[in-house]
Amino acid sequence: MTVLDNRALNRAMLARQLLLDRADLPVVDAVAHLCGLQAQEPQEPFVGLWSRLAAFDPAALSDLLTRRGVVRTHLMRRTVHLVTADDVLAWRSRHDAMLRQRVLGVYRDELKGVDLDELAAEARDLMADGEPRTAAEIVRELAPGRPGPGPRALGEMVVAALVPMAQAPPRGLWRTKGGVRNVALSSWLGSPVDPPAADGSDPVGQALVRRYLAAHGPAATADLRAWSGLTGLPGAVTAVRDELVSFRDERGRELLDLPDAPRPDPDTPAPVRFLPAFDNAILGYQDRSRIIDDAHRGLSVAGERVVLVDGRVAATWTVSEDVVTVDPLGALSRADRAAVADQGSELASFLSDGDSDRVRVAAAPR
Repeated sequence: MTVLDNRALNRAMLARQLLLDRADLPVVDAVAHLCGLQAQEPQEPFVGLWSRLAAFDPAALSDLLTRRGVVRTHLMRRTVHLVTADDVLAWRSRHDAMLRQRVLGVYRDELKGVDLDELAAEARDLMADGEPRTAAEIVRELAPGRPGPGPRALGEMVVAALVPMAQAPPRGLWRTKGGVRNVALSSWLGSPVDPPAADGSDPVGQALVRRYLAAHGPAATADLRAWSGLTGLPGAVTAVRDELVSFRDERGRELLDLPDAPRPDPDTPAPVRFLPAFDNAILGYQDRSRIIDDAHRGLSVAGERVVLVDGRVAATWTVSEDVVTVDPLGALSRADRAAVADQGSELASFLSDGDSDRVRVAAAPR
């Protein structure tokens, strides 16, 4: 079985994640290809798409949110994701059990004795009018008669797990601040969430396997599980295995992939790219060694924004008063510093709507 080293896996990941060459795709198609973007920080998906798409216009994403072509919702790993309307309707019921268990994993003691099916029915009735509500407003309606759970536990169980919800705009619009107001997904999109297959098969799970590999492969089943949060996909993997090809990584793990998916030459040049907090390219794997050194792995879960140099995490970045500041994690060559400064200047212009192109690349740590 062919062994793919980290550099080969890195170039495949960059190609799948649209980070090797900026893609000429409509925004909705890019969001679909990427299987959504993690989006608990409302402005971060704009940077993620700017780094991936040619001539990205942030107004196009805002328009998709207001026209309900994409939605913000709890999905993979119980985190807020920006996904297409079609995908969330198709995928949401496949995530129901995982979402419920993840909330229970945090609030099991507080929710002990709560009839979750009864709570879900009452919450669905409450949200059936299609009115956006904050979690606090939802809890005020549902808490009477349930003295046990605290408001946070009750709100998270309803909003993140029991009732499929969308976060209504202005939350998530470009350069706009807005609190979280939840609206029932079926009301917001005018269509019910697709139910599980009646025959017990798992077509959605199989689709998730294919879609994940298209955006992240080659990858191990542990990577698929880490990305989705779903533990019940072995059957789906088995069902589609005949469609796939297999490799090994340097650790000896089996990697699965779509046969015709891009696997560029490992020597393919990789441009500097600025990634937002919690980017798919890092969090989409259990083994992140293809993109980030173990010494810096904590950055990916701490919400740090990072810079890729030669396809790997080499710096962090922040923005303040329209100035992008880059802090290298190690020494950068003169050419790499120049490329980082050039891309940082373009990012500053994007984030400031053209008012600033200022960037500062700090000295490497000693």
